[in-house]
Amino acid sequence: QVQLVESGGGLVQAGGSLRLSCAASGRTFSTHVKAWFRQAPGKEREFVASIRSGGSIYYADYTDSVKGRFTISTDNAKNTVYLQMNSLKPDDTAVYYCASRPSLRGEYQYWGQGTQVTVSS
Repeated sequence: QVQLVESGGGLVQAGGSLRLSCAASGRTFSTHVKAWFRQAPGKEREFVASIRSGGSIYYADYTDSVKGRFTISTDNAKNTVYLQMNSLKPDDTAVYYCASRPSLRGEYQYWGQGTQVTVSS
C-alpha cells in the first residue's frame, strides 16, 4: 500500500515559481511510475507530467501546455516526487494531485489529496 501526501501549493503572481512535493509511504514507490495531474474549477482532471525509471535513466513526459516551464523529478532516497513550476500563468491555477502506479501501463492506482495552486494575474 502506498500513501501520497502533496505539499508546496500556494498563491503566486504570474511569472513566478513554485515547487510541489509529494512524499510517499511504502517501499515499492521507487519503482512506480509517478505523475502529476491537475483539476481546475469546472474542468476535468488533466495529466500534467509523469516520470518513470528505465534502469539508470529516467523518462519524463509532459502535457504540451507545460513543456519548457515545468520539470518533474524524483528522489528515491526520500521517496518523494517533485514538480518544479516556473513561468506560472493564471491558466495553471488548479488543484494539483500526485499519483503513482506499480505497472508501466494502466490506470494510476494511488492518489494524494491534492494541493491548491493559485496564480494571480
